Amino acid sequence: MDFVSQLAEERIKQSIADGDFDHLEGKGKPLPKDSLAGVPDDLRMSYRIMKNSGYLPKEVILNKEIASLRDLLKCCHHPDEQESIRQKLSEKEVQFRLLVDKKNWKQNSAFRRYSSKIQKLF
Repeated sequence: MDFVSQLAEERIKQSIADGDFDHLEGKGKPLPKDSLAGVPDDLRMSYRIMKNSGYLPKEVILNKEIASLRDLLKCCHHPDEQESIRQKLSEKEVQFRLLVDKKNWKQNSAFRRYSSKIQKLF
């Protein structure tokens, strides 16, 4: 361990001994679940950076739109509106498939392992 890490550890231990952390909100409670738990470890940090900066990749935007259109289709009872929603849904699904094919994700082992888990999140 380098000098800076040792210094940080010592200060943390001193703060714990002084009781600086005793009155923190959530003390003794489990940590909230990570929203990126389904993302592979090697991609998680880059996704977290993008999420914190407000950036959404095109595939995520398309997945959200597809999920919204599917929910809307379930709630819709008018035949003309249903057909319009189905057409939009079909267009978004084609766009997503083209994007996946363009990025060659199907060749990526991480994509194959986690694609179903990611789809469940949306």
